[in-house]
Amino acid sequence: MTSTLPNDNIRSFDEQITNKLISEIIRDRIKSKGTRFSANDNIADFINPGELEILEKEVASRIKDLLKSLVIDVDNDHNTQETAERVSKMYINEVFKGRYHEKPKVTSFPNDKKLDEIYTVGPITVRSACSHHLVPILGECWIGIKPGKKVIGLSKFARVADWVFSRPHIQEEAVMILADEIEKLCEPKGLGIIVKAQHYCMKWRGVKEPNTSMINSVVRGDFRHDISLKQEFFELVKQQSSSNNY
Repeated sequence: MTSTLPNDNIRSFDEQITNKLISEIIRDRIKSKGTRFSANDNIADFINPGELEILEKEVASRIKDLLKSLVIDVDNDHNTQETAERVSKMYINEVFKGRYHEKPKVTSFPNDKKLDEIYTVGPITVRSACSHHLVPILGECWIGIKPGKKVIGLSKFARVADWVFSRPHIQEEAVMILADEIEKLCEPKGLGIIVKAQHYCMKWRGVKEPNTSMINSVVRGDFRHDISLKQEFFELVKQQSSSNNY
C-alpha cells in the first residue's frame, strides 16, 4: 500500500493524483531510465523545478518521525521543535547538495599557448559524509594537471570538488568520481588527485581514534605512465602541504 503524508499541502498536484510521495515519483523516473541512484550519484536530471521544496517537506516529516522514535518530545521540547526542518534543508541544499543540484557552471578555454607543464591546486577543503553512518568526512584535496587542449580557472576545481564530495561517500569512490568530472571538463593529458581526510565514523564512534586520517590518490594519463611526472606531482603536493603545516 502506498504511504501518504497527512498534510496534502506538502504534495504536488501530480502526487495528489497518483497518491504518491514526491520521492516515489522521482524514484520512478530514475528507474524508468534504468539509471543508478546510489548514495553518491547525482540525480538532478530527474528533479523538476519546484520539486526540491516539496521533497524538503517530505524529508522533514520523516526526520520528525525518527526523532519521535528516539523518544524525543518534539512537540514540547523547544530545542527540537524545528530540528526536522533544519536537518532536511541541510541535507538537500548543503551537505548532500551534490546529489540534488546540478553541476556548477564551468567554462573552459582553449589552451592557445600550448601549456604542457604540470601545475597543482590545493589544498582544497573537502567535506563529505560516510555513507555507512552519515557522519562527517573532513579533509583536504590536491589536484595536479598536465594541460591538454582545454584549461579551466583554478577556482573551478574547488567548486567541482565541493559538488562531488557533498554526497554520502566512501573516500575511495569520491576521488574516482572527482577524477571523472575533471577529465570531462578539461580533458587533461595527465591528472593526479590526492585526498587526506579524517573520518568521524572512526573519531566519534567505533574505535574512537581521534588522530587517524586516510590518504588516497588517483593518477591518470601521463601521470600514470610517466614515473618522473608522477613523482613531480607528489613532490609539489608535499611542498604545498609543508607550507600549510598540514
